Order: sequence, then C-alpha cells, then structure tokens
Amino acid sequence: MKKIIIIFSLLALLTGCDNGLDPEIYGSLTPANFPKTESEYELYTLEVYKPFTSKWGYSDGGISQNLFWGYEYSNVQLNDACTDLMSVAGAQGLFQEISKANFLILKNENTRSHIEKIRYISKITTIIGDLEKATTISETAKARFIAESKTARGILMYHLLTMYGPVPVILDANLIGTDAEKNLTRPERGTYVNGIIQDLLDAANVLEKSPSQYGRFNKGLALTYLMRTYLNEKDWSNAEIVGREIVDLGYNLVSNYKSLFVPSTERNTETIYAISTDASANGGGLLGNMNAYSWYCYPVDFPGITQNGGWLGPNAFFTASWEFYDSFDPADKRRELLIPSYLAVNNRGGIPAGGTRDRSNMSGAVIMKYPDVETSSFARGNDIPLARYADVLLMLAEAINNQDGPTSEAIGMVNSVRSKHGGLNNLSAGDTATKDAFAAAILKERGWDLFFEGYRRIDLIRFGKWNQALQSVGKTPGPALFPIPEYKIQQSNNKLSQTDGWQ
Repeated sequence: MKKIIIIFSLLALLTGCDNGLDPEIYGSLTPANFPKTESEYELYTLEVYKPFTSKWGYSDGGISQNLFWGYEYSNVQLNDACTDLMSVAGAQGLFQEISKANFLILKNENTRSHIEKIRYISKITTIIGDLEKATTISETAKARFIAESKTARGILMYHLLTMYGPVPVILDANLIGTDAEKNLTRPERGTYVNGIIQDLLDAANVLEKSPSQYGRFNKGLALTYLMRTYLNEKDWSNAEIVGREIVDLGYNLVSNYKSLFVPSTERNTETIYAISTDASANGGGLLGNMNAYSWYCYPVDFPGITQNGGWLGPNAFFTASWEFYDSFDPADKRRELLIPSYLAVNNRGGIPAGGTRDRSNMSGAVIMKYPDVETSSFARGNDIPLARYADVLLMLAEAINNQDGPTSEAIGMVNSVRSKHGGLNNLSAGDTATKDAFAAAILKERGWDLFFEGYRRIDLIRFGKWNQALQSVGKTPGPALFPIPEYKIQQSNNKLSQTDGWQ
C-alpha cells in the first residue's frame, strides 16, 4: 500500500490467542508499564495525528469528534462554502445554513463541535510531558516525537483561533488533572498566540524537510503554519522572515496545476504536506484516510471519470458560485477544474439522461478539484494538501506588500503562480499601481489558486473584505467568527465567554 496508515489501536499489545480460540489477556496497559521502549513511545506519539485524518470523524474518550480535514464541519465547509467562492448548498439544514454564512446553527452543536479540541490539546500536552520525562529513548527520538506533538498542538490552536478567537487551553503538563482544567476562561490573545508561535518554532527547529516516512509532520508544515499565524496577527515582518525561510528549503511550483490533486503526481516539488489517503479506505475502522470529495461535489447525474453521479441532486453539496467562475480569466487553466455544463448520465437530477445541465438549471459550476481517476467506489486516493508552496509565495507577497508596497520581488512571486498554474500573463500595471491595488490582486489570486482548500473565510477577514465578498454573491454577512456552542458555555458555568458578535 502506497500510504502510511497510522493505527491507534493497542489491541495487539494487550491480547494473544491460543490455538485460534478465545483471546488470552496477558496484561493491561498502565502508566507504569507503557510506554517504556522507544517503539512504544513512538506509538504513543502517533496519537497526536488522530485529528489530522480524513474520515467520518474520530473518537476521543468515547466522544465522536469532527475533523478539520473531513467533510461535514470541515475546513472546506467552514472556510470556503460560506464565502463568495461557493453557492448556497443544495442540501437543507447544516450544509445550506453554513453555505449562507448563517453560523447561528453552530450555537446548537453538540459535543462533536470543534471546540472540544481544547480537550485534545490537553491530551497532546500530556503526551509532551511524558516524552520530556522519558529516560528510555534516545535524545534524537525524544526531540522528534516532541516536535511532532508540538506541531499538532500548534496547528490545532491556530485553527481554533481562526474559528472562535482565543480559547482556554492547557500547555503545561503539570496542570493536567488539577483545577486548572476547570478554568474555561478565555486567555489574553497575546498569551494564546505566543503559545502557538512557540510550539511551531520549537517544532521547526527539529523536524526535517523530508522525513523518511511519508505522512509524518515536517519542517515545511510547521513553518507554513507559523507564517499563517503571523499573517493572521498582521505581524508582517515576522511573516516575511518565516516565508523566506520556507523559500530557502527549496520547494518549487509545478507547471501542471491539475497534477497537484491526482494520486499519480501528488508527491511533487510544491506540496509541502498533505493528508495521505487511500482508495481502499471507507472512512471508518483502521483502513486509513479517504478522499470522498467527489461524492460531495458531483451532482447526482454528473458524468465522472470512474464515478457516475454523486450523492445529491439536482445540485451538489459543494458548488462553485457562478460569480467566482466568471471571475477567472477564461484562459486560466485552473478554471478547468470547474465544470460549467455537462450531459446528464441519468434522470435522477430532474432532467432526462442526455439532457444538458448548465447555468439555466445548475446553482453553480461543478468542483472537480479531486477528480475520480482511481476507483469507482466513493473513496479516493487523492491526497489532501494542507500546505503548498503557491500559498507560501502568495503569503510572502502579501507580507512584503503590507510593509513596502508592491515591490518587483513581491509582484514576481504572484506572477510566477499565475504563469505556472494558470498559464497567464503577468499582472497588469493597474493591478500593481498601489499597495491597495496589489492587495486586491493577491486576494483574487489566492481565490483562484487555493479554492476548495479551506482558506477563504480566513483570507477575507484578514483582508477586511468579509462583508463585501459575501454581498457580491447575494449572501448576508454576519459575524465572521463562530459562536461557542451553548452547551460548552453552560458546562463552564458561564466562565467561557461567547464569541464577539454572538452574545
């Protein structure tokens, strides 16, 4: 199998079988006997990867949890579907309300809510504390395991910050199991952000660019999230410093944009880190990660490559808005992953098989970013990028522009993305005439290159364009951050304050 499959079950360490009969229990795991060896500490560390999977969800202490890189409540849904990039979803309920940018529905979330990742951060803190005290593993292995754990913690904290603002987390293992866990008061923003920065700095100082095992966290990923954190806080100077450090690692843009999202070429010079998926997976059990986006993006009568039709009709769960489709230069090769018309392969979408689906009867263009090239089942083996070099170049151009205006270097970074991925000419003189004009061009370029990768809401907030962008596609903007679910506020005895705008 081409993928790394991280298995969290310790069953093999607990039981054995005698002549194929009932299992014989040899012992139980306790802090006194596990972990002890270096291989056991590595297995223990791999628990930090559990939220970095692409399945239907994961279990944390018996509580089912949503995933940032899953499907429902994913980064794509929470950061792209609610913006100008995508039209209102065909499904009722959760999908439709979030696609309208109506986040009120999130107030009524249950314990699957992403806010519960504050508990997982405590778990990671415990793992880090145990690793720091370990005496039976090499210092090299200890440093690597701690770096992986801090990468996971820093990334989770970053995403929670972009969703809710600062949230209560425990970063000191000595406080786990004390009354500190009951204190759900929000920390000061600076304290919280410094926690993210320190974790990612520590991790980047240890991790390699290319670990021997594909799918393990790497230096480029830690640095990319560090850069995103600085950018989110509008610390342009430090964002530039980190961006240049990533450039020095030697990544390069690919010349075929489509190749970034198909299994045969998903390992390339541009993708810094991706969630490894497997076509034999089904979203559950120990079969590994899956990519089921074609089922969410294809209308029920869509003629795929190996898959005819998705789950929903006549319009899919995720659909690109016509305004976004029309914003592309018609010559832009990246627009080829958005399908404006097709002939129906069946009558399940409300028109006869062979009939034409187009603007007259589609809510938007079909998103084909992860094409069904590998299998006819609902799962795909298309890896899901978390960090790409094109994103780094566009962020670096943004950081430079906010300090020095549209320098030739920053303009060249944007033009390289346009040329390599879109096959387009350089930006016009008008696009680079002023700092504001160049910022607008960068934001457009980010949409065209990073659509359906889960960045847009965060970008619009940072660029100050949230209201304007939503109104341009007929959506009604409200608060851009998400409300804390009511159950969590009650659980905290009202110590956890509601997100601004949702009081």
